[in-house]
Amino acid sequence: MSEIKKLDLRSMDIVREQKEKLRQLFPEVFTESRVDFEKLKLTLGKAIEVGKERYGMTWPGKADCFKIIQNSSIGTLKPCREESVNFDTTNNLFIEGDNLEVLKLLQKSYYGKVKMIYIDPPYNTGNDFIYPDDYKENLTTYLQYTGQVDAQGKRFSTNTDTEGRFHSKWLNMMFPRLFLAKNLLKMDGVIFVSIDDNESSNLRFLMNEIFGEENFIADIVVVNNLKGRNDKRYIATAHERLLMYTKSYEFEECGLELPEGRIEEFNKKDQYGKYRELGLRKRGGADTREKRRKMFFPLYINKKNGAVSLVKNDDFTEEVWPRKSDGSDGCWRWGKETVQHRLDLLVGQTVGSIGKFDVFVKDYLETDGEVRRIKPKSVMLGANYSTDGATKAFRKLLGEADFKNPKPVFFLRDLVAYSSSPNETHIILDFFAGSGSLAQAVIEQNINDGGNRQFICVQLPEKLSEDEVTYKNKFRTIADIAKERIRRVIKNIEKETDQALFKNKKMDLGFKVFKLDKSNFKIWDAEQISSDKVSIEKQLELHIDHINYKASQGDILYEILLKAGFELTTKIEKIKLAGKTVYSIEGGAMLICLEKELTKEDIKAMAEKHPSRVICLDRGFANNDQLKTNAVQIMKSKGVDDFRTV
Repeated sequence: MSEIKKLDLRSMDIVREQKEKLRQLFPEVFTESRVDFEKLKLTLGKAIEVGKERYGMTWPGKADCFKIIQNSSIGTLKPCREESVNFDTTNNLFIEGDNLEVLKLLQKSYYGKVKMIYIDPPYNTGNDFIYPDDYKENLTTYLQYTGQVDAQGKRFSTNTDTEGRFHSKWLNMMFPRLFLAKNLLKMDGVIFVSIDDNESSNLRFLMNEIFGEENFIADIVVVNNLKGRNDKRYIATAHERLLMYTKSYEFEECGLELPEGRIEEFNKKDQYGKYRELGLRKRGGADTREKRRKMFFPLYINKKNGAVSLVKNDDFTEEVWPRKSDGSDGCWRWGKETVQHRLDLLVGQTVGSIGKFDVFVKDYLETDGEVRRIKPKSVMLGANYSTDGATKAFRKLLGEADFKNPKPVFFLRDLVAYSSSPNETHIILDFFAGSGSLAQAVIEQNINDGGNRQFICVQLPEKLSEDEVTYKNKFRTIADIAKERIRRVIKNIEKETDQALFKNKKMDLGFKVFKLDKSNFKIWDAEQISSDKVSIEKQLELHIDHINYKASQGDILYEILLKAGFELTTKIEKIKLAGKTVYSIEGGAMLICLEKELTKEDIKAMAEKHPSRVICLDRGFANNDQLKTNAVQIMKSKGVDDFRTV
């Protein structure tokens, strides 16, 4: 009989994915499903490094990082409607859980879909370090930590500078997370990582290895405390670092808005709009005749109207050379060909008390109706980037909670605006979400420019001390703080802004909450089986009925979506077919039926909708092999090639 395929309930197989990438580039180096390294060496020739000594970065535990990456997750993300805002309509996500497991679970659904990532990871200051550094620690460890299994909750590990592997532990934590994060980025995506001096050099090496040295863009200094912090010897630190890498050369920045003071510089106007005048003579760098000989030539000005020409005649009589203020020969910024094409942008006028003529370029504020934007500088500073200011704003919003050094929202808004277009549904990810600053930044930037960006924030439910005021005010974890912050941001916006704005522009004021948990299905776990008969029998007993009796239909539905490669914001419609409840996914592209008793009529009704994929519960066939055989044939007859059970 034809067998129904089973839905794979594990996260994406990273090894298989990497092999497929290699197969696409070099199919000739594969023998069956294995890589023939001798053929690979022949294919690449001298590009293969075979010596023992080579340039690179290594540390104790690096090999285990690859085991971490390769181990699939068997967890799930369960919807939590009661903690969400506008669950059924929003495209924003807040995921509570260990970010390593969550990143693994997001691989199938969000592979290559994220436009921008911003993270502010732990700075490795010698305090307790709550992320696991042992590749064997996984979902079970997380569930112990959160008290969801019968074991005492614990901090994953500690990391102090008295330990021999102080830096190694931090690298072991970061490497797999950055590796998995890169998979989620679009080819034109970008990642920003905030860091301090403790690990900045190690992070740079790590990013070079994962993203490629050629994709390094900038090591930006962010001045966030002009007074300086006096917690270190010798120097009062006033800044943090921000590393910027792209996924590939395809990234194109959107720029930043001109500050109000800069807009005032455009103080002239003609039929084409507002403009300012910039000198055509080059200033700074290679600005001499000797260095740019082709840029040294005369221009001629019409004294009556200021028009400029390359040719002297009766109208254009005033000759102007690119002379420097000391009388030496400089050069123009443009060559003759560019000048000829842009003569309409040039204007000649007198300067100084003696009425000497010079040539200027009309620099317009708008181009094709779009106000010009600027690049951020490699040093970012100002009141909007102040940590003190960010703390005051946080306390004003959420006075009963305390969070040390939240990131300034305006700083993050600049990164969001610079990296993503308001005209597209770009996804912005932060998997060290902290107090939720990035979520607030995305919402506020969308309001500012009418954008439709979506955020995914991931935060470990790190427990607060019972001695803290925040705990006494009913907050139990950092994730609780972040969720409440986002809710209050939304409430404040709804109070202060005309609701018509959100209805007309379909502004997204909401977020879905999901929580990391063990699968709703009892997945066969080979690691739990030893050679003894008892462990094998235990696994077999678990699979007599492999669905957790506590699982709700919503829990099961979203796990299937996630494991089938659909986004957690996928549109779902509940419909009736042959009297049974069926979930129609993305307008009927996929049908999911969670009924416990299926009939031939039910199968026919689903097949006649001509979906691309159908998924049913295995228990729905009640061990009826004949019905399974008929179901496969019915689906094939209607062109449904992907029919699975779970």
